[in-house]
Amino acid sequence: MDVPAASSGTARQHRVVFDFEIDFSNGGGLQAQEFRLDIEGEDIAEAALADYLVRDLRLLKVGQVRILRKRIIAEPHLRVAEVLS
Repeated sequence: MDVPAASSGTARQHRVVFDFEIDFSNGGGLQAQEFRLDIEGEDIAEAALADYLVRDLRLLKVGQVRILRKRIIAEPHLRVAEVLS
């Protein structure tokens, strides 16, 4: 999945709000509450969200990812679409 980008169209945009816990295979971990990411469409599966999160944060040595309290909200995307040259 490509990283979603904001668009200037009138289509309704959505973001996913969730808590997560990540364990690293070399020790340690990372957690967040009420984290938000832009998504394409109106929903995202937990496995796809976990993959998207790891790619988006550019994490390495990821062991387990737990997605908690996921909800979808209608909210404009915050990322600016990249201009291709």
